[in-house]
Amino acid sequence: MTTGRTVIALEARLRDCRNVITLGVRPNFSDYSPEQARMIREAPIIYYPTVFYADLFDAMGKATFPSYHNYKCVQDKIKQTALLTMLDIPHPRTRVYYGKHQKSKIRDQFDFPMIAKTPRGSALGRGVFLIKDQDALQIYCNQHPVAYIQEYLPIDRDIRIVVIGDQIVHAYWRKSQAGEFRTNVFCGGQILLDDVPERARELALQASRACQWNDVGIDICSYAGRYYVIEANMKYGREGFRQAGIDYTAMMENLIDESVI
Repeated sequence: MTTGRTVIALEARLRDCRNVITLGVRPNFSDYSPEQARMIREAPIIYYPTVFYADLFDAMGKATFPSYHNYKCVQDKIKQTALLTMLDIPHPRTRVYYGKHQKSKIRDQFDFPMIAKTPRGSALGRGVFLIKDQDALQIYCNQHPVAYIQEYLPIDRDIRIVVIGDQIVHAYWRKSQAGEFRTNVFCGGQILLDDVPERARELALQASRACQWNDVGIDICSYAGRYYVIEANMKYGREGFRQAGIDYTAMMENLIDESVI
């Protein structure tokens, strides 16, 4: 059954949807007009509230989409790794090192090559480094107060699975270009629309449900017969939808109409 409802959003992600009123993001709530403030206060759920307002709406007891749990982990690889590990969800072996003393132990626990990442705020494959020797490791550590080190898995492709609400809406492969270890489209990765294994789909749903992420692109890889969640992307791109011929705006309109989200 469809409801034909209209919802309120702050961020612009749904601005082209016919059933969404997008109010914009104003850091000073007093900058909203009295009518806009009333709409926000009376709405049962606010869509795409931003990290700033997600905190405040949670304190008020107001629901958001994506969930407050999405925003707690957005672009924070340290929190994501801790949560996945606590939930015993397969994840490449990863450790976080604070300060020079802890960083001096990296080579005791990881061999070259290894993956190093900017732990917070990075996206689109930026802030991901293949560390092949001690000099490269030292440069990375000098540039990053907190070192996020992950085992290197020699793969040339991974899987992006997008979960919205409680269902998979799209899944596709990403293959790295020659000479590049990253599969991100921004870094030249190629989107492949081959069938995605059911085991990978099941792992994506397991992770999204356990972590309470309800609008997320989960990156999964297969290595030595096992599937691993690499990371979660709450600000995933739409190129994979475009190449598959999926109208993202129409899809979101339908999910809202059908009260899926």
